[in-house]
Amino acid sequence: MHKRINLIVLFCLISASCFAQFKLYEKGHDSYTSGKYEDAIKNFSEYLKKVTRDKALDVEVYYLRALSYYKINNYKDAISDFEETLLLNHENSGNIYWFKAKSNEKIGANKEALSDYSNAIHELGGDKTIKSKLLYERGLLYVKTSDLVKAKEDFQNGVALNPGNADLKRELGKLDKVVLASRATPENTNKTEQPAVKKDDLTKKNTATTGAGVKKDEPAVVTANTNAAKNSVQQPASSHPVNTQPTIAEFYKDEKRFALVIGNSAYPRNIGVLKNPVNDATDMAKELQNSNFEVDLLTNATYGQMRAALLKFKEKIDAGDPEKTVALFYFAGHGLQHEQENYLVPIDAAVEFEDDISRYCFPAQRMVLANMERSNARMNILILDACRNNPFPALNRSVTQGLGEMRRARGSFIAYATAPGSVASDGSGKNGLYTQELLKAMRKPGLTIEQVFKEVRANVLRLSGDKQNTWDSSNIIGEFYFKLN
Repeated sequence: MHKRINLIVLFCLISASCFAQFKLYEKGHDSYTSGKYEDAIKNFSEYLKKVTRDKALDVEVYYLRALSYYKINNYKDAISDFEETLLLNHENSGNIYWFKAKSNEKIGANKEALSDYSNAIHELGGDKTIKSKLLYERGLLYVKTSDLVKAKEDFQNGVALNPGNADLKRELGKLDKVVLASRATPENTNKTEQPAVKKDDLTKKNTATTGAGVKKDEPAVVTANTNAAKNSVQQPASSHPVNTQPTIAEFYKDEKRFALVIGNSAYPRNIGVLKNPVNDATDMAKELQNSNFEVDLLTNATYGQMRAALLKFKEKIDAGDPEKTVALFYFAGHGLQHEQENYLVPIDAAVEFEDDISRYCFPAQRMVLANMERSNARMNILILDACRNNPFPALNRSVTQGLGEMRRARGSFIAYATAPGSVASDGSGKNGLYTQELLKAMRKPGLTIEQVFKEVRANVLRLSGDKQNTWDSSNIIGEFYFKLN
């Protein structure tokens, strides 16, 4: 009887705590909508400190706090919070990139601002009016950075989308005058001049409102593949017939390949040190570089380092050509399955309670695969060698053995070191068994990605005495080869 009463009391205390924390969110939301941005930041920050908060609201809290920072001209903190919302897959990513572009421009980070504008155009390009405005703003930034060729291209594309936009026509006319002036002056023929534009003309903003207090120069706040074309091969002047069919290497020679490779070994003793992941990741990075990937390698990475690398990786593949970009993510280290989500464990994960898993570990489906799927890449490859054991035995009841099979994302190939719900060995040699055989198969020229992983499966099964069965699932269109020749 006493035990039952204690449970009821505990439940009441938890419910009261959750209610109080939700009130913080409501107060922050109300402060934001009434223009009290400092109060909104205070309430949202207090909410995010609560361990037992409803983390489903985190993405919206970061978003509204970012907007509050933006409104008070605290652009650095706004950028940090906008990045969190992107990693958490906020549905309003297009406007987030737009605000982030403006924030980066304000602090003089023009390279980052141009990248953000490109991402915003990618996300919001379906609306001609919005896309023309984004092209106008990016064009002005190109003028500021003296890249007049790209500026003119943006203005021309903007006019084509929105012929009635006077701002675009005006800026395009200024650039045309600069070109004519440079042609008329012989001694300046080989020089690139700045357009004769007054500073006020470049920075002047149209403050006409488009509704509900949103300025025309601001993004609207909304809460709510094919293979690369074959290269032509010229027929030599010969009487003998010549095979004009391009080789695999010629067919994919313009493909851009980006990889993020992470290997975590140096976990604290209570989680369990692993011997091979750093070796696995280092060797994988070298092999991917040999396969024409631009690789970012992280070893023994903390949560903050993994977060920053994932954001940088996302921006790279977002900016790629949709028909010629391949993205690959590889992780070796501790991983676990919790509430139908696979989590990747950084070396500084301070997990004591079940609620800490989503706070200190990275959800592979929601933060890694989903961001890759939303990108411009024609193909996304996710390789997880992270099924060694349960790193948090004290939470055995809530943690499922091994990793779970993830939803098949569009244009994605997902590979696991072992079947769902199973555990793989860390290995006794330099590399884990799975990565050891994967590296060998990747080096063989002319194998499609499916053939590579079939060979890996056969070899791992044989070498493990049929104990370790690798697993992959695919929703890809088109072919991919690690080694072209």
